[in-house]
Parts: sequence; structure tokens; C-alpha cells
Amino acid sequence: MTALDLAQLPMWLGSLFWAMGRVTGLCLVAPVFSATVISVRIRIGLVVVLTLVLAPLAPATIDPLSGDGVATMAGQVLVGAAVGFVLKLVFEAVSFGGELVAQSMSLGFAEVVNPQAGGSSTVLSQFYLLLVTLLFIAMDGHLRLIALLADSFHSLPPGMPAINANALHAVVGFGGELFSGAVRVALPAMTSLLVVNIGFAAISRAAPSMNLFAVGFPITVSLGFIALWLALRSLPGAFEALQNDAWSMMRNLLGS
Repeated sequence: MTALDLAQLPMWLGSLFWAMGRVTGLCLVAPVFSATVISVRIRIGLVVVLTLVLAPLAPATIDPLSGDGVATMAGQVLVGAAVGFVLKLVFEAVSFGGELVAQSMSLGFAEVVNPQAGGSSTVLSQFYLLLVTLLFIAMDGHLRLIALLADSFHSLPPGMPAINANALHAVVGFGGELFSGAVRVALPAMTSLLVVNIGFAAISRAAPSMNLFAVGFPITVSLGFIALWLALRSLPGAFEALQNDAWSMMRNLLGS
């Protein structure tokens, strides 16, 4: 029976710690992995499993119990959180697009509890978010994210500067995708509803005595659902375009 080599213990701990840091940062922020509707035990088990799988890829050149080891551990958590935050912006852009559509079709008051945000959001926002979550899983986005995290240990090994000022500035700049992506998602339905509202404006000028508040609301909602049904065809394309931008940003962050 081979005796345990205590000299290699810091290296084994280092590999586990660096992998656990990146996985933990990712699972705290990234969509799907950070869903509060999933049991805490399941999420902890996922972190443990991913840590054991990715630990052999993490080079252990720094003592994890030293001061440099603590700073490196914080850097690994920051790397995982930054990657998850970039992807989260894509999902938030789609959710915000649902908010814009809901406001356009007079359904902004129809809100439900949103466990992800810790508050309430419109029904259409939740509907859009559920659709893109299913699309993300169906397109193997979760497996692609794990593969990207595994490759990051070669392109950005522990001990190197994790996230510099330029990278943080790029992440903040990518926040602009939250608004442009929301417009991209909501534009087809909002354009159709704008035409409906222009029609109501013309009717109000032609027949000022007509009570548009009583007639216009049910018509707006009904035509809004039709426009929403037609606009859903463009949602996968818009989501894929946003995802491609996010994957490019994440690869730039990780130097791959």
C-alpha cells in the first residue's frame, strides 16, 4: 500500500480550491445554475461535482494556504462571476424585452412574483424568460458553458491576473447589450402595436365622441396577443445573436 505523500497535499488542495472558486462564482451568477427555484442541496451538489471534474485541469503552482493563495482564490471567484454575469445580461435583455411588449399591449399591470429578482415582474417577462431558458438548455448552452470554464484553466491559469481594469470596462460596456438586446427582442411586437395605436389616434380624430378607453383596451390586448404570437418566430434568432455576442465576450475575458 502506497503511503500518502503529504508534500503533494498543498498541490491537491490548490487544484480543488481553484476549480471550486471558478465554479462557485459561476453558479452564483450564471442563469440556470443560479436559479433559486432549484434546491440549495442540488446546487451545492452541482458545485461539488463540477469541482471534482475540473480539478485535474487546474494547475497548482501556488500554496492555497498562503497569502497569495487567498488572493488567487478571490480572483478565481471573480473570473467565474464575470463569466456568469455576461451571460446573465443576455437573459435580462430578453426579460426586459418582455417588459416592453407588456407595456405596449397594456398588460404592464399583470405581474407575478419573480423568485429570480426577488420581486415582481410582468407575466410576459416571465414567459419570455422561461422560453429562452428552455432554448438555452435545448441548444446545450449549459454544456458549452462548462466546456468554456474547463478551457479557461489553460488560457487563464490560476496565478495570472484574473480580471484587469480593461476587462472590467469591457464587461460594463457589454451592459449596453441589455438595452439594445431588449429592443431587438421586443421590436416586432412593438412595431405592430404602434400601428394599432396610430389607427386608434386616427379613429379618435374622426369620431371624437367614441369612448376609446372602453373600446381600445380589449382591442389592443387582443391584437397584442396576435402580434406576440407572430413575433415569437423571431425570438430564437434574436436570442442566438445575443448569445453569440456573449460567448465572444466571455472568450475575450478568459483569453481563449
